[in-house]
Amino acid sequence: MSDYGYALNDIEVGMTASFAKTITDADILMFAGVSGDTNPVHLNEEFACGTPFKGRIAHGMLTASLISTALGTKLPGPGCVYLSQSMKFLAPVRSGDTVRALVTVREVEHEKRRITLDTVCQVGGKDVLVGEARLLVPARESLEAA
Repeated sequence: MSDYGYALNDIEVGMTASFAKTITDADILMFAGVSGDTNPVHLNEEFACGTPFKGRIAHGMLTASLISTALGTKLPGPGCVYLSQSMKFLAPVRSGDTVRALVTVREVEHEKRRITLDTVCQVGGKDVLVGEARLLVPARESLEAA
């Protein structure tokens, strides 16, 4: 791996990377501000207590953004470009939860410069989000020129 991530030639099926972060009230508030998603299930405890979640929850896309962090900073790293992401939300994330995003290379398409990865977010070892990402990955020459 260079300072600019892995080149396509260096990526193999089975490679993994992870990123973990403890979600805070400030993260939820800032995400609401940046995204414009001010759904009270995220921001208003009284309202959220009346939902099936029985309290405030973090935005699902805040949780999903940790996958982007793992991909863009670790595997394959800087220079990769998202092509698609599918995901299924399995359980809520709350302020104070530590979320671990794990990405695992499932397929490498050298001729198209693409990789497919399984993506999972976990809290306390329990899956809260599962999905798949497809990325365009630069060739070594592109990374060396950066």
